[in-house]
Amino acid sequence: MTDANDPGEQPPEDATFRIRREASGGIAAIGRAWRERKWLRRFGYLCMAGLIGLIGFWIVLTRDMPDANKLLEYQPPLPTMVRGMDGEIVYSYARERRVQLRFVDFPRPMINAFLSAEDKTFWTHGGVDIGGLAGAVVDYASKYGSGVRAKGGSTITQQVAKNILIGDEYSVTRKLKEMLLARRIEGVLTKQQILELYLNEIPLGRRSFGVQAAARAYFDRDVEDLTLSQSAFLAILPRAPEVYGRKKNEDRAIERRNWVLDQMVKNGWVTEQAAAAAKAEPLGLVTQRGNDYDSANGYFIEEVRRRLIGQYGEKAEDGPNSVYAGGLWVRTSLDSEMQKAVRDALRAGLLRYHGNRGWVGPIAHLNDLESWQSQLVVANKTVDYKDWRVGVVLDTPGTANGTGRIGFSDGNIATLTGISERAKAGDLVTAAPVTAGTWALRSVPEVSGGMIIEEPGSGRVVAMQGGFDSGLDSFNRAVQAERQPGSTIKPFVYATALQNGMTPATQVLDGTFCVFQGANLGNKCFRNFGGEGGSGSHTMRWGLEQSRNLMTVRIANDVGMKRVTRTFHNMGIGDYQSYLSFALGAGETTVSRMINAYAALANNGVQFSGSVIDYVQDRNGKVIWRADKSRCDTCNMAQWDGKPMPRIQRKGKQVLDAATAYQVVHMLEGVVTRGTAERLRDLKLPLFGKTGTTNGPTDVWFMGGNQDYVGGVYLGYDNPRSLGGYAQGGRIAAPIFKEVVEATRKRWGMQPFVAPAGIRMVRIDRVTGKRVMGVEPGDEPKAAVIWEAFKPDTEPRQYTAEDEFTRRRDALVSQIRNAREARNADAAGAAGDLGNFAEEQGGVY
Repeated sequence: MTDANDPGEQPPEDATFRIRREASGGIAAIGRAWRERKWLRRFGYLCMAGLIGLIGFWIVLTRDMPDANKLLEYQPPLPTMVRGMDGEIVYSYARERRVQLRFVDFPRPMINAFLSAEDKTFWTHGGVDIGGLAGAVVDYASKYGSGVRAKGGSTITQQVAKNILIGDEYSVTRKLKEMLLARRIEGVLTKQQILELYLNEIPLGRRSFGVQAAARAYFDRDVEDLTLSQSAFLAILPRAPEVYGRKKNEDRAIERRNWVLDQMVKNGWVTEQAAAAAKAEPLGLVTQRGNDYDSANGYFIEEVRRRLIGQYGEKAEDGPNSVYAGGLWVRTSLDSEMQKAVRDALRAGLLRYHGNRGWVGPIAHLNDLESWQSQLVVANKTVDYKDWRVGVVLDTPGTANGTGRIGFSDGNIATLTGISERAKAGDLVTAAPVTAGTWALRSVPEVSGGMIIEEPGSGRVVAMQGGFDSGLDSFNRAVQAERQPGSTIKPFVYATALQNGMTPATQVLDGTFCVFQGANLGNKCFRNFGGEGGSGSHTMRWGLEQSRNLMTVRIANDVGMKRVTRTFHNMGIGDYQSYLSFALGAGETTVSRMINAYAALANNGVQFSGSVIDYVQDRNGKVIWRADKSRCDTCNMAQWDGKPMPRIQRKGKQVLDAATAYQVVHMLEGVVTRGTAERLRDLKLPLFGKTGTTNGPTDVWFMGGNQDYVGGVYLGYDNPRSLGGYAQGGRIAAPIFKEVVEATRKRWGMQPFVAPAGIRMVRIDRVTGKRVMGVEPGDEPKAAVIWEAFKPDTEPRQYTAEDEFTRRRDALVSQIRNAREARNADAAGAAGDLGNFAEEQGGVY
């Protein structure tokens, strides 16, 4: 037995113990070296500082790094697309050209051209091309400090990271972030998704983002229609779009395009024969893209834009559905055929009134002619009338009808003839070609106006024109100009009377009506149009047909101006004080408000808000707003319940009694048949209407239509002044409406106005308003017997011999009264009469 204490034989050593012993010895050795050798301590400190710096740099680099997963939900800024009532695109609100396509929509030659130019290893690398990166590092080092920007060496994935997530800062830090993000993007998106983002977002010049927008900007084509040569040209643009896209650099662009074609051959994506044919083609860039949109819609489109901005904002920061970034789809009520008719008719009316008045002055003026072309482009003044163009007068002869020069926005300069002696160099004017290289001065009418056509049964505005041309002036007089409506407001005075016990056959005195205004002012007396005096008693119908001021004021006074102004308010015309002058149209309103009130008359007193937008969809197609708020909860039942089919009731507002509205319309039909708008009679359509002429006269109006459409128009100077003594609504405004109807006649139905329940049609004597028995109304405009509309129990009694005696007596009394009025008027004039204030505001209660 061996002694345990015998040193000659030891048990085997434990491996763990041995490792610990040797490690402690090593640590001890290092510790001795650290204490004894200064260079080792310095090296260690340097390594630790480098490690800490590297960690800090990594933290700083990745601290604000965007999340690549954002690309899964990325929504690029997109323009708002506007459609007409037929569904056709009529405009887009865009400050950048952008069109989003799916990957399958990109033609294969287009994809291969971009891969050859930008990233031929795209399908195989993991986000970063090591070879390309190495070349970029060498290029950066060689150009460091020179101020010349080095080539990027970025893959398409890196460009997606730059364009969408981190921006285009020129720095090494941005490049490192770009590389890191590219690796992350490759782990989040498929190659097809990355390429789709790239081809939709890459900036390619001419305010174009993405290949579809660029194809339109440079070639006025869609991507599927591009040739191989054109696809190769687009592929060179990411490097320097502002260089290759200019005419002066065409040789450089062709050289680069041909290089791309060679690369496509080298990569096996196109044959040498096809590439050679493509190289032989010229670039074929369009200098100015064709106008896809009809300028006739300008005022309508601008009103849609104004309302959309008010609801959703203008820029991306205003919300997800902003007009210039939200990608909205907007269905409007625009009827292109009706819109063109309205534009042409209003223009024709303005030109007719302008006549031979000559040149009225420039559109605008440029003070500095050294940069006249760029200033003309920035001014953005255009005209879409015949072959007219807007240009700047470069020099003038100094005498009338001499010869000078005119410059256009494309840089062309031509001879300008017929120059007014009032024209100056720098004036922006309109001109038309007369011979090759020679243009003649043309004058846009100084008088202006606005017109609207609306559907009474829905409130949808189908056409709107706010001046001569929206390219010259964006101020929309149809909705923004506050003007006095004149006699077009009278139907609502008569409506108030009908609501308060009067009938269309009620006799009203057409005679002197004066108001005492105090000891200092004395009496203020109303007059009929043209200063005409009274003519005795007549029916309310006659007073409205002939637009008699004295009868209207007397009716307003009898029923009370507070009631009249309440009717104005209820109809949406305006809020006025209870002055009698407002009964004759002294208060200001707009064409849009007046036409909406007339639409309610045509719709038996039911009014819908005037709308230019039917509904709005977001970029994903979800309806986020609609004008028609009607609901039908039982329309989508899973199974029919056996009950009658549901009927959707439109939610209009009853602003006027239905019977009253019909009575007013029936009276206004007489305005067209034998009154102040009888020039419309030969249209042979069931129309109602009312003319208006304000004091001065400063404005002329017409409002009217049928159950399908109601239209309204006014003409006047923007700074109100007299149109001339001959100007009347029936002479100037009504013919404009007539031209619209003639141009769109098939759209105006022949259905007569339908009377609501309770209305009784009674035969009456047109002059006396008395009931007539046994005589049928005639078809001629001024038939002695007519049909008249009455509410229950308001019909007049039968005409008798006593009535005939009374009529003759009243006529004699009226003649005597008119003679007395003439003498009083002469005496008042000699004493300083206050004059005719038919449409003046104030002073009368």
